[in-house]
Amino acid sequence: MMTDMATERSRSTVEEEVERVVEQSKELHEAAASLISKASKEAQILRLRALSVDTSILKLRSSIDSLLSHRRLDPKLADKLEDELNRARCILDDGEASSFLPGKAQGRFLKMFIGPIDVRATRKDVQLKVKQEYNRFRDRTAFLFLLFPSALLVLRSWIWNRCLPAFPVQLYQAWLLFLYTGLALRENILRVNGSDIRSWWIYHHYCAMAMALVSLTWEIKGQPNCVEKQRGVELFLQWAMMQGVAMLLQNRYQRQRLYTRIALGKAKRMDVVWGETAGVDGQLWLLCPILFVLQGFEAYVGLLLLQTAFVGVVSEWQVIFCGILLILMAVGNFENTVQTLVAKSRFKAKMKKSKSKQEFD
Repeated sequence: MMTDMATERSRSTVEEEVERVVEQSKELHEAAASLISKASKEAQILRLRALSVDTSILKLRSSIDSLLSHRRLDPKLADKLEDELNRARCILDDGEASSFLPGKAQGRFLKMFIGPIDVRATRKDVQLKVKQEYNRFRDRTAFLFLLFPSALLVLRSWIWNRCLPAFPVQLYQAWLLFLYTGLALRENILRVNGSDIRSWWIYHHYCAMAMALVSLTWEIKGQPNCVEKQRGVELFLQWAMMQGVAMLLQNRYQRQRLYTRIALGKAKRMDVVWGETAGVDGQLWLLCPILFVLQGFEAYVGLLLLQTAFVGVVSEWQVIFCGILLILMAVGNFENTVQTLVAKSRFKAKMKKSKSKQEFD
């Protein structure tokens, strides 16, 4: 009898506990739903306010330019007002309010890989972690970009009797496909989160992905005439070594330059390097010749591949495709580098003119 009563009491206690847990779950669900609804409404209000401030900055800049063009505003006052607007823009873009500004639409590339998922971070610290991971990825791959082709060329001379076997080269091309896909994904995510990265560099990585994918199917022929048939592969590996050195220099110099621009209020923390020439003056004297030589050598490798295809040494369609892509990428890189240098030169001329006016006054 006592055992039955104890069992009944235990069962009743368990039922009560279950009911209590269910009620707590319902209350927690309602509280969470209320909080989310409230946060959503407040976020919408902040989104409208951020859009209003952003529109006001654009209108004020347009008004200042219009007054200057009609000589209705003192240039000194205009410069001061521009500085204040730049400060407001940096506060808006570089602070927590940036997540409430309208973001760039996700491209087809991101949707193809991850689907219609919003990758925009709502918190600034998360956005900065995305950028830091991008920088770390570039640093790691720069060393591998230099090490991988160097090892292949050394082994080619020492062990493989100047005739590369197919597997190591295809392994390298597979790594290139992974590298450029990773860079393109990270750069698309950075753009969605407010980075100013130029579109060309993303398109350049699309072309490089296509070339790496096609070259995986490229038959690396051996003897006879192995050296002649693999001349394009040898030159491509030499170009990759030069690219690795340039990437190491770029990563160091451009990051230093970006830190300076952020400190001066001329760039946002989410920005990345402006093309390949965002260095300071002394660094540009070192980087520019390297970059132009690289671009010329890239075009030369592309022309050599086309030549080997048309004279019948290696006539596969992959050779023609890779040759055309290399030439297109070299031309695009050269054009973008020149545009960056011209923009930098104009900016420096504008700054010198403004400084000389202030000294004259």
